[in-house]
Amino acid sequence: MWLYEKKLAFPVNIKKPDPRMAKLIITQYGGADGELAAALRYLSQRVTMPTGKTRALLNDIGSEELGHLEMVGAICTQLLEGADCKLLKEAGYDTSYVEHGVGVYPQNAAGVPFSAAYLQSKGDPITDLTENLAAEQKAKKTYEYLIDMCDDPDVLEPLRFLREREIVHLQRFGEALEMVRDLRNEKKIFY
Repeated sequence: MWLYEKKLAFPVNIKKPDPRMAKLIITQYGGADGELAAALRYLSQRVTMPTGKTRALLNDIGSEELGHLEMVGAICTQLLEGADCKLLKEAGYDTSYVEHGVGVYPQNAAGVPFSAAYLQSKGDPITDLTENLAAEQKAKKTYEYLIDMCDDPDVLEPLRFLREREIVHLQRFGEALEMVRDLRNEKKIFY
């Protein structure tokens, strides 16, 4: 069960349209290393975690990723707000506009729609947690690339927040991997 607070995890208050950045940032909405894929991956994997603590961790991080998805959607929406067709064309956002208007659609920066093929869930805690470490590292790197491409402080601040959360998730998954390894190395004594 979730408790939904009707506010973003970090404020998004973008003042000027920039469809070029929206076209790039949308990859964190529906791309292979984006927030939707992360949320679905972790919420799917949680059921095969061996302890309540590791199940809770995947549930918590998966839920937080849904909040990040909401933030990325808000960023893209605000970057498109007030953009006219000329600005959309110049930014190469015209093809997405024709398909979705200025609606946020789960796709990567190249316009490829979200696919469940992005998700990994093997049912083995060590395999899944190792995958999650890689996923968080890739998401962190994507945020760094987006930060490199951005010069608007109103966009940079939420991107930096999201990048920092990827680092925290990376640390938590590392701790969970150690817990699972320790559990597997425990001697089993049967009476």
